[in-house]
Amino acid sequence: MNELDEVDLAAVRREYTKGGLRRKDLTTDPISLFERWLKQACEARLSDPTAMCVATVDETGQPYQRIVLLKHFDEKGLVFYTNLGSRKAQHLEHNNKISLHFPWYQLERQVHFTGVAERLSPIEVLKYFHSRPKDSQIAAWASQQSSRISARGILEGKFLELKQKFQNGEVPLPSFWGGYRVVFNSVEFWQGGAHRLHDRFLYQREGDAWVIDRLAP
Repeated sequence: MNELDEVDLAAVRREYTKGGLRRKDLTTDPISLFERWLKQACEARLSDPTAMCVATVDETGQPYQRIVLLKHFDEKGLVFYTNLGSRKAQHLEHNNKISLHFPWYQLERQVHFTGVAERLSPIEVLKYFHSRPKDSQIAAWASQQSSRISARGILEGKFLELKQKFQNGEVPLPSFWGGYRVVFNSVEFWQGGAHRLHDRFLYQREGDAWVIDRLAP
């Protein structure tokens, strides 16, 4: 018997008591409220407050999820970067519908975006790529993301080889590296509440306006 066998998983629970979310707390557009919550997550010194779960679907309808860092946001959408040969990028080539989830559970909050992913322009990608630490730029060249490798040593050896190659010069932008802007059409804000009476508000785009509905927990 391992330690997990001794834990009653069904009994693991706690009360959510950090406060509620009321309609008076909402903004007319979701990005303003998201900005406020993200700032509060940063001020609370949460680990990786910009980390989001990115969900895509393959050609068979199988969903996949992974954690990616948010790099920019505004009313146009949320931005992240990736290897264009990665599994998520391949999924988005066939189905650009996407879901983003921010699990700020230390603040008893969640935010969920749904929308479509659009490729960023080469200029946007180049600007961000050269703002990264040089070792991160080199790592983008070293890793063919999602491809099978037989050992970690192969990856490390390739990184050291490229580090030597680019030690005295600028690292060029790989043709296989890019980014996406998630143009969102719905956003849900979730705030934990006592007795499982959580507060949920859903923003849905209708033309140039946002319609807001309270959802039952």
